[in-house]
Amino acid sequence: MVGFTVPPGIHVDADCRMDSESDSAQLKQQRDKLKQYQKKTTLQMEKERQLAKQLLKDGKKEKALLLLKKKRYQEQLLDKTENQISNLERMVQDIEFAQIEMKVIEGLKVGNDCLKKMHEMLSVEEVEKIMDETQDAIEYQKQIDEMLAGSLTQEDEEAVLAELEAITQGEADLELPEVPEEELPEVPEQEPGLCFLLLYF
Repeated sequence: MVGFTVPPGIHVDADCRMDSESDSAQLKQQRDKLKQYQKKTTLQMEKERQLAKQLLKDGKKEKALLLLKKKRYQEQLLDKTENQISNLERMVQDIEFAQIEMKVIEGLKVGNDCLKKMHEMLSVEEVEKIMDETQDAIEYQKQIDEMLAGSLTQEDEEAVLAELEAITQGEADLELPEVPEEELPEVPEQEPGLCFLLLYF
């Protein structure tokens, strides 16, 4: 895995170097924050999938699709976050051998960008606006849909539709009654005269 590099044309003076222990502490703190948001995002995505399932059950397919698109975008952020965690952990190890100078600043900057994006996508108000029926909420849903449209590839769109179809199929399976596998016993044929006699007595 390739670490961060100092941008061309930037010269790092000795006075700008941070103490190694301080560098390591900051990077570990950044790494731990990313891991916390990873866990929080994973839980939030599962909740939103259940919300999409409920919306689909209520006949609100468009809103369910929007939530699944949002979930797909969060999955992409998680992948990027995992890469940043790996980079930060490697940088912590590198500190034991040498000062990493501007790499620390760059690493913290990228980590903060990931945290900022995840914080925006984890907003409770966002999910509430998607669930809302007001005109303002509908306009907001359009804005979210347009934003996600530029972030998701064709492959992502197909994956979202496939997940929506899986949820739809799961709901359909739950609604169908179970058919007994055992064969029904055959009804013995009776002579008309016998039935008449039984009724008579």
